[in-house]
Amino acid sequence: MLVARDAGALETAAGRVRAAGPASRVLTIVADTTDDTSVRAMVAQVVDELGGVDVLVNAAARPAGGAPIPPLTELTDDAVLDEIDTKVLGYLRTARAVAPHMTAQGWGRIVNISGLNARRTGSIAGTIRNVGVAALTANLADELGPHGVGVVVVHPGYTETERTAGMVADRVASGGVTEDEVRAQLAAATSLRRIITADEVADVVVFLASPRAVSVTGGAVAAAGGERGTVHY
Repeated sequence: MLVARDAGALETAAGRVRAAGPASRVLTIVADTTDDTSVRAMVAQVVDELGGVDVLVNAAARPAGGAPIPPLTELTDDAVLDEIDTKVLGYLRTARAVAPHMTAQGWGRIVNISGLNARRTGSIAGTIRNVGVAALTANLADELGPHGVGVVVVHPGYTETERTAGMVADRVASGGVTEDEVRAQLAAATSLRRIITADEVADVVVFLASPRAVSVTGGAVAAAGGERGTVHY
């Protein structure tokens, strides 16, 4: 079941999933994770149509790096609260709605997509929202773990997506550099010296959502091609 606010985007995504794999049913629901009523209705529909909920992957957030980051004097309360409502509280709402179904069956996996801004300065709203997701993940893992439900957070770094071309073009226009130079700068920040793809992040998520990852819960997994010059322990 794919869930998002935009029906058109959902159908496009569903078409890609159907074309790429052996899934027998790919369904869609239009819902808004900033609205608890919408979230609860969505989960009820999932349970009705699919018979239950085994895995929840939370990935509802506006991408970082799209717009210029405002300085402190220009950062509004609403801008920060909107990020928290969408990403932190949005993830809380969906987890809260699926948890009774998972605990009743004695098994489930929740994977929260956050980001490496949790480990970096540079964007107040971006860091706060991602640290919040990590804190939420650890708390959910402690509470739901005794019922067989694992919860983990994945921190992608810069990832090649459909938005990449526009972001690179913006940096080219504002920085007086070429597209190749922008991409080289992004790649140089990783241990692999290349930009990770969305499919490669998805491979990590699929593993973490599986029974094989039962021992991984409460913590954070970076899926960014390596963070040069840092040690996390």
